[in-house]
Amino acid sequence: MDSGSIAWILTSASLVLLMTPAVAFFYGGMSRTKSVLNMMMMSFSAVGVVGLLWIVVGFGISAGTTTAGGLFGNPSGEWFMQGIFQNEDGLAVILAAFGGTFAIITVALISGSVADRMKFSAWVVFAAVWAVLVYAPISHWVWGGGLLSSDGIFKNFLTSPQDIAGGTVVHINAGIAGLVLALVLGVRKGFGKEPMRPHNLPFVMLGAALLWFGWFGFNAGSEWAADNFAAQIWINTLVAPSVAMLSWLLVEKIRDGKATSLGAASGVVAGLVAITPAALSVSPLGAIVVGFIAGVACAMAVGLKYKFGYDDSLDVVGVHLVGGLVGTLLIGFLSTDTSAYADPGLLYGGGWQLLGAQALAALIVIVYSGIMTAIIAYAIKFTIGLRVSEDVEVAGIDFAEHGETAYEEVR
Repeated sequence: MDSGSIAWILTSASLVLLMTPAVAFFYGGMSRTKSVLNMMMMSFSAVGVVGLLWIVVGFGISAGTTTAGGLFGNPSGEWFMQGIFQNEDGLAVILAAFGGTFAIITVALISGSVADRMKFSAWVVFAAVWAVLVYAPISHWVWGGGLLSSDGIFKNFLTSPQDIAGGTVVHINAGIAGLVLALVLGVRKGFGKEPMRPHNLPFVMLGAALLWFGWFGFNAGSEWAADNFAAQIWINTLVAPSVAMLSWLLVEKIRDGKATSLGAASGVVAGLVAITPAALSVSPLGAIVVGFIAGVACAMAVGLKYKFGYDDSLDVVGVHLVGGLVGTLLIGFLSTDTSAYADPGLLYGGGWQLLGAQALAALIVIVYSGIMTAIIAYAIKFTIGLRVSEDVEVAGIDFAEHGETAYEEVR
């Protein structure tokens, strides 16, 4: 790899790492005053827990030699990344650095579904186990030559699914995990009966801005080179969230009569989520379509929690699961015949095979992540406990769990 590409990938990894503190601001601003520190601590703790475990074992499972029929990479020889350092494999070190930041933010994204009510100790244990048993294997399936790669179950069947930067690995994965974790935890006291408004909208907008900035590294860095394809991805990462913001605001204006700052920030994130798997597959025109549909779909989806009674506190399901599905499935229609991938979508002369591959890949990730998340959540619930007491939830989780409050009372 040339030095320019190495510099770009390491810079991209730094941008992706910045996205996790950005999530802390985004989610922290959406939380209530009495739980903002706990919400932000979940993101920061993900950096510590997942960053360590990625080096110890996660990278080996994600990028090791495919084993068990493509279910995971073999971590033996890669404990603490000893193998690649002994072999002086610089490219693998760069891959590990970049991949580790993806693992961190995927775990952090889940935290938005559990605001106000999950024990911090339970969150730390969940983050550690989930990163190793759920994220790392799915990462191997898609990017490490495993189950959902061209050498996996799609070999001689359908075609290889396209996912340049993590529509399945990151967003669908985190979205379904957030849904399951919210269901196991149960709803917050007063959910659907009393307002639970964001306490700091400037934090939300700051978090969205930092996320958008970091997302250029997230998507364009996934090209693994400083080349023309990286530039195409960069353009698509600009236009899709721009359009998604506008379409989200349009839905708000028609439905509620007001276009809100929360809607603008959420629309940006929805567009970023949807373009993540498709950024190398679609043209700028296709990115506009992806962004528009994502903004509308996610703006409508965030209200489903009230209809179906699941307390996805900060809309992980409505934005990340739905947005990830939108981007993943639209590849089946909008992948161009000039794409870096070989297979065009339906609107560019391709057949149904690509759409089928996209749908099957999404379904497999949903089933595996959902089942494993439920097992991990129930194991924690019946051992150390998953949820704080009702008194702590009512008084505020910040002081009970951390001995601090975000804002001192004015006297």
